[in-house]
Amino acid sequence: MSETEEEQPDQLLQGSPALQGERVVFTGTLASMTHQKAGEFVEEHGGQAAQHVSRQTTLLVVGEEGWPLEADGSPSVNLTHAQELIAEGVAIQIIKESDWLALIELREPGVNVDQLYTPAMLTQMLDIPVGTIRRWERQGLIKPARKIYRLPYFSFQEVASVRRLSQLLESGVNPRELESSLQHLGKFFNEIDAPLSQLTLLAQDAQLLLKDERGLIDPRQGQRVFDFGTAETEVPELADEETFEGTIEFTEHLKPAEPVDRSADEWFDEGCQLLDAGEAKPAIEAFRLALLGQPDMPEAHLHLAEALYLDGKAEGALERYYAAVEWDHDYIEAWTQLGCLHNELGDPEAALQAFEIALRVHPDYPDAHLHKAEVLHQLNRVEEAVPHWKIYLDFDEMGPWADLARQRLQEYDDGEDLQFP
Repeated sequence: MSETEEEQPDQLLQGSPALQGERVVFTGTLASMTHQKAGEFVEEHGGQAAQHVSRQTTLLVVGEEGWPLEADGSPSVNLTHAQELIAEGVAIQIIKESDWLALIELREPGVNVDQLYTPAMLTQMLDIPVGTIRRWERQGLIKPARKIYRLPYFSFQEVASVRRLSQLLESGVNPRELESSLQHLGKFFNEIDAPLSQLTLLAQDAQLLLKDERGLIDPRQGQRVFDFGTAETEVPELADEETFEGTIEFTEHLKPAEPVDRSADEWFDEGCQLLDAGEAKPAIEAFRLALLGQPDMPEAHLHLAEALYLDGKAEGALERYYAAVEWDHDYIEAWTQLGCLHNELGDPEAALQAFEIALRVHPDYPDAHLHKAEVLHQLNRVEEAVPHWKIYLDFDEMGPWADLARQRLQEYDDGEDLQFP
């Protein structure tokens, strides 16, 4: 590259759409495809793909699923090496994955980083439980870009960022080291304030126990713990036992009696924490107590339905989903869950009716389109299902659901007379 090219990187990108003469390295996890597939696209567009940064590297592409951080929380080796070479005068350009995709004008399936996704879609794409996404929203770690009839839509990058930081903290990486790494990445990217705030909240969540009138609770698991380290807590003497310092979880017979003077919102929060921890039975009781105080809480009915389903009480869950839509007829998540559960219980026609109501409320709801298509496919009404698969792919091009929709459409294109079981 010439000095002029080095001084005007934006012009360089615009002038090299075919990657002719470029030697490209990828770092971090790509949102749109694997590194191997990305390398193939580089070769197809006239460039050379390499795994490691060297003096011959001209372009370093940083993946946008999370952050380019190693297992110990440090910036990726390739990014660090590229920075060192740039300091020595080597002309290496560092760009984001989305900019690289625009550079080669790629329209292959993958994540559109500007697209917004529902919790269920992110669950499939990032392998994060829906309950975890909801908990992160309650904690302020992620904020919906918009809400439609109680349904939140999130940025893929924001959720992927929290997942990556959470994984690193859970693996034992020091929060201060992560903060230093993020500050280092800030030299290359402008979007650094949000992940730093996420890191602060995650670190606090990992280190602190919350205290209420009943004692201590682990906010990550929603579980009660003994407090052995405060003067206010009386610890029974244990004969012939070694002194124990720290925290242990309450067993069922040691849990104190539940007070009855808590607000509906407090019981709801308690139920959410218990449900996040997979404790269905106490979550059911907490949500019931919330509804005793405030029966017109559609969210509490929906969460109670989920807890009942987790506890193996599908029929009870069905009724609670109906209670949710009785209090809020436009609760599209509840209608969609009703459809899924009706189909699971052997009533596909009732399922289709529920999905249709959800789509009348919100015609662009991707989850409902996919679920409706699958039930129509199950009933051998494939021609009716095709438009719904296509609409779903307008919103999502990556992940198991997108793969399923493409597979179904391919089957239909290969032969319209196909008979499906």
